[in-house]
Amino acid sequence: MTGDELYYIKDAVNRGKISGNGYYTQRCHEYFKQKMGFRNCLLTSSCTDALEMAAILINIQPGDEVIIPSYTFVSTANAFVLQGAKIKFADSYSNNPNIDVNAIEELITPKTKAVIVVHYAGVACDMDTVMELASKYNFFIIEDAAQAIDSYYKDRRLGSIGHLATFSFHETKNIISGEGGMLVINDERFDERAEIIWEKGTNRSAFFRGEIDKYSWVDIGSSFLPSDVTAAFLYAQLENLEKIQSRRKMLWNNYYQGLLELKEKEYLRLPEIPDYASLNGHLFYIVCKDLKERSELISFLSGYKIHSVFHYQSLHKSPFYESKNGELECRNCDVFESRLLRLPLYYELDLQDQQRVIKHVKEFFNKELYEI
Repeated sequence: MTGDELYYIKDAVNRGKISGNGYYTQRCHEYFKQKMGFRNCLLTSSCTDALEMAAILINIQPGDEVIIPSYTFVSTANAFVLQGAKIKFADSYSNNPNIDVNAIEELITPKTKAVIVVHYAGVACDMDTVMELASKYNFFIIEDAAQAIDSYYKDRRLGSIGHLATFSFHETKNIISGEGGMLVINDERFDERAEIIWEKGTNRSAFFRGEIDKYSWVDIGSSFLPSDVTAAFLYAQLENLEKIQSRRKMLWNNYYQGLLELKEKEYLRLPEIPDYASLNGHLFYIVCKDLKERSELISFLSGYKIHSVFHYQSLHKSPFYESKNGELECRNCDVFESRLLRLPLYYELDLQDQQRVIKHVKEFFNKELYEI
């Protein structure tokens, strides 16, 4: 809570319109366009909804192929499976959970309709390479930027590069509204249809702007709009973006510096940020030597009331995918599935508590108590 969330929610109620596309929805849209430079955007009820809108917009049909990293949340794939796509999973880099762009080209066929890049932990994928592939083979690039608010590829904001992009404002993200998301539209040919899909397949938004005298059902769509109460909460967060980000990045750097000694001793691996990527302080992880060590560390930290968690299970090994496609090998994804461990990182994390986390991680790996 940054201070004005409840005030804005009350104001939204007093304005007499708390359904979708109200006053605070428009304020959020203006913020993202004017302050962040996104050419067009629409708030959604979740990042999952935004991904489903993207799948409809690029006209996914049964038999189309979509290339997706295996190390991601299920929504990245499910949104396209719902429209009939065949998913082709790509491996991660050996030193980074992001999609290995060098593994994409061999997966491309004449049926490839899109590549979905996921900026894991807010760290940019190699966007120049994927955009060159899209141009060469004529498919769409969709940025799953769920974790990547206020993050950059070189000098370009993530979410502004692909044909479409999606963000999450789930309560686990840097900027939150409980549930919530956003579709960013970087290709103008999608503008009009995106708004129609967003409004249940109708041209209702154009009607309320006075552009037509009545609205009709003109396309497929769904109710992808969030309540204006959700948007009011989000707007209060956006007003404090710089403060939130400053603290999260400080906490991230504290972890990195505090655990660097263990990396130098090769007890664990720390996140690697490519030269072309920036840091947005979304999450901090370490990579253990194997599953057994990670499980023991989780148990060890739990004894000190420190909650550490692993992250994604490789989607190519999920029961849903395997039952339809058989076995597939993505070795680097499997490494991160079994060895990656996230440490507590959130805006209100007390610095003394963070030092306690660092202390006990060191204690585990060194088998002796470090004074910090």
